Amino acid sequence: MNDLLQSLTAPALLLQADSQRMQLDEPTRWLVIAVLLGLFLSTLVVRLIRGQADGTVNVAVARTFHHRVRAWWMMFAILIASIIVGRYGAVVLFFMVSFWALREFITMTPTRRGDHRTLFWVFFVFTPAQYVLVAMNEYQLYSIMIPVYASLFIPARIAMSGDEKRFLERSAKIQVGLLICVYALSYTPAILSLQLGDWQEDTFVPWDGSYVGLLAFFVLITQASEVLQFGWGKLVGRRIIAPKIHANRSWEGLIGGVCSTAVLGGSLWWVTPFQYWEAALMSMVVAIMGFAGAMTMSAIKRDRGVKDYGTLVVGHAGVLDRIDSICFAAPVFYHLTRLLFT
Repeated sequence: MNDLLQSLTAPALLLQADSQRMQLDEPTRWLVIAVLLGLFLSTLVVRLIRGQADGTVNVAVARTFHHRVRAWWMMFAILIASIIVGRYGAVVLFFMVSFWALREFITMTPTRRGDHRTLFWVFFVFTPAQYVLVAMNEYQLYSIMIPVYASLFIPARIAMSGDEKRFLERSAKIQVGLLICVYALSYTPAILSLQLGDWQEDTFVPWDGSYVGLLAFFVLITQASEVLQFGWGKLVGRRIIAPKIHANRSWEGLIGGVCSTAVLGGSLWWVTPFQYWEAALMSMVVAIMGFAGAMTMSAIKRDRGVKDYGTLVVGHAGVLDRIDSICFAAPVFYHLTRLLFT
């Protein structure tokens, strides 16, 4: 009887909560204001650093910080646009970012003529289909379409082209690009479709917070962990994890950055459905996955002999260079939140 009651009452309550998920509640407003002030301050610092005489400031450090600030502004603009245009608009925005990132990934390595029809399916069928399913909140479909059906389709379609040269390399490259740039990143706007809440005395009570705030929390923690790991690495970094992959990633920087990110995330628990210790643990997971993403994408660049994936703006790195940590952290954050708080 209780199960029947739950099945009847949950959909109506979830629909009621869905109308409030994109609203900007007071905690989220304070978070947005704080992030905006931080961005203006960071931009001012960048201008001051770039205005210093040559030799006063480490050029590499200044360039890295400048690129990070640009990435923060891009993600902040997407968040603000998500508030304005709603959940479906946010899905469209992230689809555009995915499309551009996948283009950077694919163009980094030369393709053969036999791959062109496969790439047509990847760019114009599987990529938009993934985001359409996310917009429709069809979790059972968008959670398996690319890792199962697209991953089987790609090598089969390449084989049908009749070109056997570097078959495994070509298939794997397209599969990895689609998995990281599209599938993994699509879980970022999918956060807005989560149905969070709990059962209290046979009644489902939806979470009354802002899902925009939860998305902002995730993006902020991911980007902050990158800066904190970089900062700790410069201050106390001694033992480089993989010198041939990333010369600035040290064990001290990783540990210090993860711990600092946990403190930051715990202090922002009030904008999430988490308790403070849960927010701290989730932030640690996000920081570790962001690190894994940065290392993985750096390894791919080293293998291909390139410095950056692209140039969104002349003189600056590409989109994929700025969102690599988000790509790896998004599906893990989404699934942990869905598993523990729905």
